[in-house]
Amino acid sequence: MALVQFTGILERKRAAHLLRRITYGPNKGDIDSYALLTPAAALSQLFTDTPEPQPPIDLKSGTTWVNAPSTAANSSDSVLQEYFKGWWLKQMLAQDAATTNKLPAMVREKIIFFLHTHITTIQEVVGNSRALYFQNVLFRKYALDGSKAADINLKELTKKVSIDNAMLILLDGKLNVKGDPNENFGRELIELFSLGKGLQGSIPPATSQGDYIYYTEEDVRAAALVMSGWDTDTTFSTLDPDTGLPRGKAKVNATNIASQHDNTTKQFSARFNNATITPNAALLSGGQATEASMIDEISQLIDLIYSQPECPKNICRKIYRYFVYHDIDASLDATVITDLATTFAASGYKIEPVIRELLGSQHFYDLMDADVSNDKFGAIIKSPLELITETLQFFEYTLPDYTSQLSSYYKTTDNLFSQLRIMGMNFMNPTDVSGFDAYHQYPMFNRAWISTNALNRRYNFIFLSMTTDNMMMDGAINIDLYAYMKLRFASTAADPDALIRELISYLFPLAAETTEITTERLNYFKVQFFKLGEALPQGPLVFWQFSWTNGDTIPASKTDARGMLQDLVNALLQSPEFQLH
Repeated sequence: MALVQFTGILERKRAAHLLRRITYGPNKGDIDSYALLTPAAALSQLFTDTPEPQPPIDLKSGTTWVNAPSTAANSSDSVLQEYFKGWWLKQMLAQDAATTNKLPAMVREKIIFFLHTHITTIQEVVGNSRALYFQNVLFRKYALDGSKAADINLKELTKKVSIDNAMLILLDGKLNVKGDPNENFGRELIELFSLGKGLQGSIPPATSQGDYIYYTEEDVRAAALVMSGWDTDTTFSTLDPDTGLPRGKAKVNATNIASQHDNTTKQFSARFNNATITPNAALLSGGQATEASMIDEISQLIDLIYSQPECPKNICRKIYRYFVYHDIDASLDATVITDLATTFAASGYKIEPVIRELLGSQHFYDLMDADVSNDKFGAIIKSPLELITETLQFFEYTLPDYTSQLSSYYKTTDNLFSQLRIMGMNFMNPTDVSGFDAYHQYPMFNRAWISTNALNRRYNFIFLSMTTDNMMMDGAINIDLYAYMKLRFASTAADPDALIRELISYLFPLAAETTEITTERLNYFKVQFFKLGEALPQGPLVFWQFSWTNGDTIPASKTDARGMLQDLVNALLQSPEFQLH
């Protein structure tokens, strides 16, 4: 898939399109800067490694808690779980990152969240702040894998996460023992985290009970036997030698024999070419299982699954849906998805080369150039997370400082998580292990974000955020639109038509500048803008220009200008064009 240059009248649109898909929200300066680059140059700047973040801080103790067991000096673990989530949101927004690292840091976190949607975690089930944190750090180590060692890739991450403490809790891995296998993880490993059931909407009918075309119940049972005999390590002292991060541990007896692991040969079905997984004799102790032999069996299992041609395609479909669009028909599957799957396998199962190829491809930018019948551009409903982060980022709103204003910071993130929840996204708490419906549920996908109640809540978040009236409310968002417009749009603000056109050129994902806004839409936004001054004798235009010009010297004029800007921006951000990307 060949690269296309950022050229002509679409420069800004292409840059905005790319940045919205790969970060948690660009601002005006970001869009202008990246509009000067080719896709290849832009992606090279975006996919650069950035410093590892410092661990989260407990408000009660003033220090981190993740590296040692909590004590009475710490907050309760349920509170610490919320602090961890607030810390992760800080990484997503990257507001304390160096300027050159800001967008690359957001790219990393966007990929980490993709991994979270692919290998799902449910906070309320895991219920342990340290387990949640260390899984997040594990994802971060494997997120930007393009320039890292060959063994940093999604296949190896799948092996590591199989015995991650959070995963062992979530999918009952610690309950899976010899003689009484628990199939939860084995099933989800195959169905959700790797192989899948095929292209949704085009899955052929099963030929027999328990046959899912690409795997069978026999394979689920065999995978469960491979995964038997593990336990969580609640001390977090068992460290993976490759990552240095805590992991689960084998259930061993006094002589380090893994007596709860099924040490037989595991037989897979014809869907896996009747493959077997056999314990490595060199790793056994007197013919009995050890932790080393169990890890080797997991490696054999993941290698076997990833060797199936459908596995790379299933993962590349997920990447496509996350970054581009949910609708994948048989033709797209046979071309774009197949090409991406080839890249994925050839790169050693690294996801960064796949994402870079996709977002730098002619296909990605062709979606912008189609006519109004094109339903793939500007058609993804923003998730509540994207709606919040893109709003904060575009208007350059800074959350309280994590170091000096930690209490206010956590109150703000608590408020944002409450907003996410009432918009339909209980952050890190999807309803089941499949994850949030918008990322996987055929045929609804992203339309799952919208209900009558959720849409009203989205609008309400925008309305309440675009004001300085909440300044005394700890945790509230207070975007000062007057100060922002003075900073970023001062050259056009006096002319309402020019201001509206300029704003939508950054905020709306439209296909071409010639179709940015119709006269009817322009007039609609002007009506909203002019509401405050409509009945005044001098007329709304003169009222706006006087308020805007004198706002810095006359407090009442600043108040009036803010009010008119709030009405305009509410109308813009509550419009379908902004709610999509």
